[in-house]
Amino acid sequence: MYLDVRGDWLSFVDEIPRALVAANAVASLQTLEQSPRHSHQKAQLLFTVRGIINCEVDDAVWIVPPQCAVWIPGGLPHTVFGSGVVECISLFIEPPEAPSLPDKCCTITVSGLLRHLLMRANGIPEHYDVDGPDGRIVSVIFDELAAAPIEDLRLPIPSDPRLKKLTDLLIAAPADRASVAEWASRVALSERSLSRMLAEEIGMSFGRWRRQLHVVLALRHLSTGQTVQAVAMDLGYESASGFVTMFRKMVGKPPTRYLLERPGSAPRDHAGR
Repeated sequence: MYLDVRGDWLSFVDEIPRALVAANAVASLQTLEQSPRHSHQKAQLLFTVRGIINCEVDDAVWIVPPQCAVWIPGGLPHTVFGSGVVECISLFIEPPEAPSLPDKCCTITVSGLLRHLLMRANGIPEHYDVDGPDGRIVSVIFDELAAAPIEDLRLPIPSDPRLKKLTDLLIAAPADRASVAEWASRVALSERSLSRMLAEEIGMSFGRWRRQLHVVLALRHLSTGQTVQAVAMDLGYESASGFVTMFRKMVGKPPTRYLLERPGSAPRDHAGR
């Protein structure tokens, strides 16, 4: 089964009387960009084998680098698009009463065991025997998902039109090191109003919000093979070390180590160790 977002296909997935339905997808950026906003009754787990998957919901953009997964709760409208050629495994899940699975959109760290289970699940028939080996595999997957660490790889998107415009401006010019007051004036706000609105809508200061954007953009670029030095310059940092320090504070690990733990996605230099 190949990943598709047509309404009839999603209805078909929702009607399959199983707790897990698997779909494999290999698509280009252009193909995934054509996916309209949609939702389904079953929750969805998107595991990125190769490339970068981005998932947009009303209030955030989630980035899914290789060897990570994004959890999309059932009924949540979303759009999925990719960067370059993307290979992913998509599991549509109707959570059992136990174990407890996430109730909000989130990025999940995929362990070696869970990765092998997800690869195995990709071959499970639609109407598998729930009491047979496939059913036991599905049960273990749910156990592993419930225990998997969650990472904050998202960019909150404010709802106010002026803040949405500011989001677009920041994404278009991530290296612009203008002051908070200057950014505020570009969307007809005072610095105080901008800070207050960001705190109310997304619970972040302007500085933290911009750093979170830099992490999201950095992971996109690093996962395609760009060097730490090149990404640091693209994001407006005076040196690679300054960028690495920011990344470590935000994510908990330097960028090279972070990506080395996800096979096939490490940057080409070692400045970020």
